Amino acid sequence: MKIALYGYGKMGQAIEMAAKQRGHSIVLKVDRDNAGTPPIGADVAIEFSRPENALPNMHLCLEAGVPIVVGTTGWYDELGAVKNLVAQAKGTLLWASNFSIGVNLFFKLNKYLAALMDGQGNYAASIQETHHVHKLDAPSGTAITLARDIHIRSNRYAGWELKKDGHSPAADQVPITSDRIGEVPGTHAISWESAEDKITITHEAYGRQGFATGAVVAAEWLKGRTGLFTMDDVLSGTV
Repeated sequence: MKIALYGYGKMGQAIEMAAKQRGHSIVLKVDRDNAGTPPIGADVAIEFSRPENALPNMHLCLEAGVPIVVGTTGWYDELGAVKNLVAQAKGTLLWASNFSIGVNLFFKLNKYLAALMDGQGNYAASIQETHHVHKLDAPSGTAITLARDIHIRSNRYAGWELKKDGHSPAADQVPITSDRIGEVPGTHAISWESAEDKITITHEAYGRQGFATGAVVAAEWLKGRTGLFTMDDVLSGTV
């Protein structure tokens, strides 16, 4: 498989390593110096750039008829427009807030726990996420996905809100606390706390390689498929 990489920072380099280990080749690396280069000659594109570059890169690849895997976060307000773009182009796009296999299993665990807690009104949910100081968005896309899934599985919540000093989110919003420390790859913890006790589930990444390998697995899975997909489709194997 010939891969075009959009974004060649630390994640892009980790994806290149994972792709080569799985027998693939990198035919294009796009960064700020050659932004806007189309994915000519590529079988698939993997996009891990910056939030402001993600949509232009999606347009570029869909217009070229090249399937694209999108790992950049911070653009989800435009998800409706992306759905329309994929449909109009009759193209292929797979997006996820996190490509780690472990995190996606963590997503499933979070949904299950939220459903269990829906009838336990004395427990309140909260999310704590910690990443490296280079991460541009806060809260993380992964934290937003976790909060969204709590909202979907629980009638008590209507959304999420970033918790800041001196401000407490409304009772119907899942509070998210975001910290940016050193070179932390990514830690997410979900807590359900009552006056008597607290239940916490945590996912801690040890490095970038799990995310990178998941992105390459997703790119492999896209072969022969058309439409808009998520990592959940890859893991479920039902599509």
